[in-house]
Amino acid sequence: MKLLTYKFLLVIFYLLSTVISYSTEQPNFKNLIVYNEAKKLKNIEFKNNFNEIIKLNDYRGKLVILNFWATWCAPCKKEMPHLDTLQSINKLENLKIFPINVGKEKIEKLEKFFLELKIKNLDIYFDDSVKLANLFSLRGIPTSVIINKNGEEFARIMGSLNFTDKKFVEWLKKYN
Repeated sequence: MKLLTYKFLLVIFYLLSTVISYSTEQPNFKNLIVYNEAKKLKNIEFKNNFNEIIKLNDYRGKLVILNFWATWCAPCKKEMPHLDTLQSINKLENLKIFPINVGKEKIEKLEKFFLELKIKNLDIYFDDSVKLANLFSLRGIPTSVIINKNGEEFARIMGSLNFTDKKFVEWLKKYN
């Protein structure tokens, strides 16, 4: 009987310790998913507003956020100014944000969208073939994929988020 009690207490201790350690690793945002193991990414490419190909591998050593959005997406419109502010935070100088439009919209419409929202710290990128959206298995927009300095996806935000929330910024600094 003592052995059974000992095993039971050991299991309870293990379960409690893993829950406590997991909860300290990330801020409590319902739509933030942090992976136990980072996912390797290969040959990720998209275009900028000059139709030049951007290769994610060129940004190794930086913390990267790929934010998938469209002009017709109301939550995207709400969060874009927060992303713009996040890009300008001095303590996150190693952060690069790529807002990637997946709406198959003309560049003039995207530029107008950025102008109306007074976006100054971000550039326009797009995935007109929706190849990246499929590669990342997007289920909706906005979706933000967070990539570590080794070029691996380690977290994802499904839906909108206030990227200037102090808890989020402090958490992100750990990876910068």
